Amino acid sequence: RALRLAGGQSRCEGRVEVEQAGAWGTVCDDAWDLADADVVCRQLRCGWAVRVHGAAAFGRGSGPILRDEVGCEGHEEHLWDCPAAPEHDCSHKEDAGVVCSEHQEWRLSGGRDGCAGRVEVFFRGTWSTVCDSTWYKLEASVLCRTLGCGEPLQQLSFGHTLPGRMLYQCESQQPSLAHCQWTYNKSAPCHQSRAAGVVCNGTGP
Repeated sequence: RALRLAGGQSRCEGRVEVEQAGAWGTVCDDAWDLADADVVCRQLRCGWAVRVHGAAAFGRGSGPILRDEVGCEGHEEHLWDCPAAPEHDCSHKEDAGVVCSEHQEWRLSGGRDGCAGRVEVFFRGTWSTVCDSTWYKLEASVLCRTLGCGEPLQQLSFGHTLPGRMLYQCESQQPSLAHCQWTYNKSAPCHQSRAAGVVCNGTGP
């Protein structure tokens, strides 16, 4: 048996999929809650659950629906250790999903649109700013592309006003900043830094 998350932006968010007897299938969102999602996140070494989703939020899966009315208490080692209904009355429009704490997502805030502003990252359940100590054209380029905003036009700097701080260092163009080296809430490299900001040349949502 195996477990994975599909349809998300990283391996730590997405539609919950289970492999059973050689076939991948999905989990129904009936009674799907944080305790169930916590077991999934921990089993995948993705931390804990920060959001639970139903109604095929990460797209509809295919194959059999292998779990319904999942009833984890939250301490189980595997999702299949939790009680579940033997039969289901679901369709794939009810596929369950989860966002785990180790997933990272980004936004630019305070600018004219979603392609300009202060860089903020959602990680471990909270929004944080990004230290500009190692924030250069390459890091900005990775972010602008990830957001579908083209390439960076201009670097900005702001104050740190959120509780957490993230630092990124990219060696080459990557699919997202999470693929670069990163450190979270380490004070030394962020000491005397400002919060990074960027204006990308695309226009955002």
